[in-house]
Amino acid sequence: MGHLITVATSLNQWALDFQGNYERIIASIRIARERGATLRVGPELEIPGYGCLDHFIEGDTILHSWEILGNILENEAARNIVCDVGMPVNHKNVTYNCRVIIHNGKILLIRPKMWLANDGNYRELRYFTPWMKHRQTEDHYLPRIIQSTTGQTKVPFGDAVVSTADTCIGVELCEELFTPASPHILMGLDGVEIFTNSSGSHHELRKLYTRVELIKEATLKRNLAIQLGGVYLYANQQGCDGDRLYYDGCAMIALNGQIIAQGSQFSLDDVEVVSATIDIEDVRSHRSIKSRAMQAAGAERYKRIEVPMALSGDTADLMPDLKVTKPIEVRYHVPEEEIALGPACWLWDYLRRSRTQGFFIPLSGGIDSCATATIVYSMCRLVSEAALRGDKQVIADGRRIAGEPNESIWLPTDPRDLAGRIFHTCYMGTENSSVETRRRAKMLSEAIGAYHIDLNMDTVVVAVRNLFSFVTGVKPQFKTQGGTEAENLALQNIQASMSCPDLSTSYLADCRAKSDDPESLRGYLTKYDCSSADINPIGAISKTDLKKFIAWSRDAFDLPILDDFLTAVPTAELEPITETYVQSDEADMGMTYDELSVFGRLRKVEKCGPYSMYTKLLHEWGTTLSPTHVIAEKVKKFFFEYARNRHKMTTLTPSYHAESYSPDDNRFDLRPFLYPSRFPYQFAKIDKLAAVVPDRSNVSASEKTKLFALANVTLAFARVKRGGPLISIPTGTIDPSTWASDDTSATVIPEVTSFPASIYVATTIGPVASVAVATENPELSSNSGPGETHKLGLAVALPVVLLCAAFFIGVLFLRRARARRAARHTQNNWIARVAQGWVPDSKEGPPAYTDEPSSVVDFNAANPMSPISPLPKTHQRKQSIV
Repeated sequence: MGHLITVATSLNQWALDFQGNYERIIASIRIARERGATLRVGPELEIPGYGCLDHFIEGDTILHSWEILGNILENEAARNIVCDVGMPVNHKNVTYNCRVIIHNGKILLIRPKMWLANDGNYRELRYFTPWMKHRQTEDHYLPRIIQSTTGQTKVPFGDAVVSTADTCIGVELCEELFTPASPHILMGLDGVEIFTNSSGSHHELRKLYTRVELIKEATLKRNLAIQLGGVYLYANQQGCDGDRLYYDGCAMIALNGQIIAQGSQFSLDDVEVVSATIDIEDVRSHRSIKSRAMQAAGAERYKRIEVPMALSGDTADLMPDLKVTKPIEVRYHVPEEEIALGPACWLWDYLRRSRTQGFFIPLSGGIDSCATATIVYSMCRLVSEAALRGDKQVIADGRRIAGEPNESIWLPTDPRDLAGRIFHTCYMGTENSSVETRRRAKMLSEAIGAYHIDLNMDTVVVAVRNLFSFVTGVKPQFKTQGGTEAENLALQNIQASMSCPDLSTSYLADCRAKSDDPESLRGYLTKYDCSSADINPIGAISKTDLKKFIAWSRDAFDLPILDDFLTAVPTAELEPITETYVQSDEADMGMTYDELSVFGRLRKVEKCGPYSMYTKLLHEWGTTLSPTHVIAEKVKKFFFEYARNRHKMTTLTPSYHAESYSPDDNRFDLRPFLYPSRFPYQFAKIDKLAAVVPDRSNVSASEKTKLFALANVTLAFARVKRGGPLISIPTGTIDPSTWASDDTSATVIPEVTSFPASIYVATTIGPVASVAVATENPELSSNSGPGETHKLGLAVALPVVLLCAAFFIGVLFLRRARARRAARHTQNNWIARVAQGWVPDSKEGPPAYTDEPSSVVDFNAANPMSPISPLPKTHQRKQSIV
């Protein structure tokens, strides 16, 4: 038996922090030696830091990397252990991303990366060149500073393996594991038994599953006739090294397709070492299949660099206390935990390395600022847990950030106490703000211990409005007060842009809590409002995931106030609240957050333009939605709004990268900012296809009659007063005999989820709008779309049902009065205007209305991707005035 101890590390390296990176590398080597390890593997480009970006092109970066490598070679900690270290190397005037294998002050091999990561967040081809001479090596002449240290003039450079007295080691770099023909396959057939992988892999929600499966598959093929076998050491960077990415560590060691050691995915530790004791004979017995042996016999050979040492000790068999590491169950975090932990660790690294003194967040009382504040509270919890464990670095950083003197003995062990010192929140209200949002903001800040300020900024807003009126002679009005669309939009933008807390953020990092992924795609933000902060931890997280995170945090962090945020209507509160109108985010956008998540994935992940997105949605939604009136209009509306607001993405706050459909303009989602926003060719092609595609929506006439009998209401809208929301339902009369079986669509009204009752979905059948009220009856209450059905409270349900019955009787009566054609004609015109987006004013009569088409949906859908869409208002909030 040949036992050996191997080590994979996770280091919290920082781009261009050469001294700090050197100290963390040496610390990991010392820990490895203390555990008796004979092989140590570190993360990719660990000497300069992976996130140097264009600094890799500078000669200084390569020079300083050689200097740090020389210090490692001279350090006694690096003796009697094989170390795999990462740095850039210039070979024959070409820069490569390399691993340098060292032992006892000598360089054994420089192995350049052969397949570079050049998708999504990665631009390695911008800085490096892949090594194209597979299974070949050349002589690399060392710089003089290294020659004087090692006594070597030249060393092997290229694709080779390292052979010890008892085994053979092969090297992979990050992306090479993700390629179809990974190097470990051919190396394994040539007798390599230990594979190392040094990675700079960033965190994305649910990504760890893919990474673990690839590592397991690297040493276990599903086809039992091909048993590769082997030991796989995976080392990854951990933390924020100065960019939008968070590297989530999770160093692992696998043996013959089973994970035997795993590090933490989210941690505040600067150095984490994962070790395992392995019997190398297990690899050899695993490779006993004859078909594997036949392939190995004909495999091309790698050049072997010999090192005069054995990884397993001579007396290993005589050590009864040395036990082989057994397989373990891989630990996964649910996505809600990932949101709580990943951005929190990223925020801590930003806070301590930027040497600021805390975070400032304007709390609006909405879900976005709530999620951001909860993430900061999660960061405080992580810091407190590390302090309780005695982490000296975390304690020192916590004291400095909190403003404690050097001789202080204060410990950041209470998360609420820490939050009170470094976390400041503010409610910046106006005359349009409600009591509810102000209350929620205050209660949340108290629950997490933040220092909170409640203020009104009407003086500033009014001053700007008065200045504009003085200069132009025009006094802008909100639309509800008779103003135009342009005036309505401008007044909202004034309030939003005035919420930039520039003075407060002179000492604190502004952690802005708006403009998450769906809203950015839609352009539903004010330029230089949400984009004026320092960092944004939720910028690439969908609203759906955010809500799940809030629900999880409510229980995990014991914050019952979060329930109020989950049930509140998303609203910007930038327009006056009247007896007949309250602003709703989804109504303003003309689409739901669930729809935006679908659009975002198709646009980025599945690489769809307008036409291909429409064809895909025909299959996803075509059985429940009209291909002409619904799907086509939704796709066109999304791309129109996305295109005309694209310029806003160029100014967005740097945000934590959490999803593969992130719209981050910096380097992940590179697009023009000037589009032909009406896409004339693409939209015409969509219209042409929609005209010939049969309508397969599955709503029968009988189902329409049932729904009509339940709720014959023309329109439902929320009436919110400052003391709390109330529900108002104007009446109407509809003749079901006028329904056309091939003209079915639906429109969602804003849900009033903060009240015990909520109106669920309004169906548009022909030219008439009616409302379906969610009840206990599953046949009459849809739960098929991404939106959630909210049951009506008993106190509201009874009068609504009575009202519906009265309407039904009225319809029967009106059917007998068909001779009154003029009255019916007037009524139908009024109802048609309602269906197109006009909100009636009962006092002043019907005003003018626009021709903006309604967004439509079928609430009887069984497809889980079927959307539930709010009725688009004619006032699209916060769009750029072109």
